[in-house]
Amino acid sequence: MSQANAEADLIDVRTIPPRARHPQIFAKANALAVGESFVIVNDHDPRPLHYQLQAEYPGQFSWTYLEAGHEVWRVALGREKAA
Repeated sequence: MSQANAEADLIDVRTIPPRARHPQIFAKANALAVGESFVIVNDHDPRPLHYQLQAEYPGQFSWTYLEAGHEVWRVALGREKAA
């Protein structure tokens, strides 16, 4: 995978102002085709985002913790089915 592809498949929300995080993640998630995914990197557990996704888009997205540490959390968010 090229560096450009790796960056396209990752969103590091630690560098995004808090009020802009969810809108940017939702925009990226909604742009996914079925079977595609990206990784969210955060400085805390993004569980509230997971609950919001489940409520607004039930069954459409997968959520897999890749890293759940004290300083860095990484979650793979994937499109399971079309809207």
